[in-house]
Amino acid sequence: MRAALITTLALAAAVGLSACGFGANGIQVSENEPEYQGAELFSARCAGCHTLTPAGAEGTGNRGTRVQGPNLDQRVETFESALFAIQNGGYSGAIMPQNIVVGDEAEAVARFVAKYAGGDAGD
Repeated sequence: MRAALITTLALAAAVGLSACGFGANGIQVSENEPEYQGAELFSARCAGCHTLTPAGAEGTGNRGTRVQGPNLDQRVETFESALFAIQNGGYSGAIMPQNIVVGDEAEAVARFVAKYAGGDAGD
């Protein structure tokens, strides 16, 4: 039982660390823009798994790893869909931690994602 608890805690720590922004490369959103806070939060909490250029986020760089989230440069998201994913751990609930940001911070990230996601998606 104790070994299972230690394994579970180690796995949770690994997932948490993967979402700490290791893929951050510099925010490209002006500090004067309303979405800047969302870009900062995305860079700090989401860049470890997701790519989104305006946040300077490059994901893990390894599209084959299980913790790699969708490349949001290539995927259009609405405010509602982004907020749903934040609150529910993505769409499958299998990998992304639920509520990685909450409340006003979750809404700021969702607004940022809704405005900037899909820049490379085309029509």
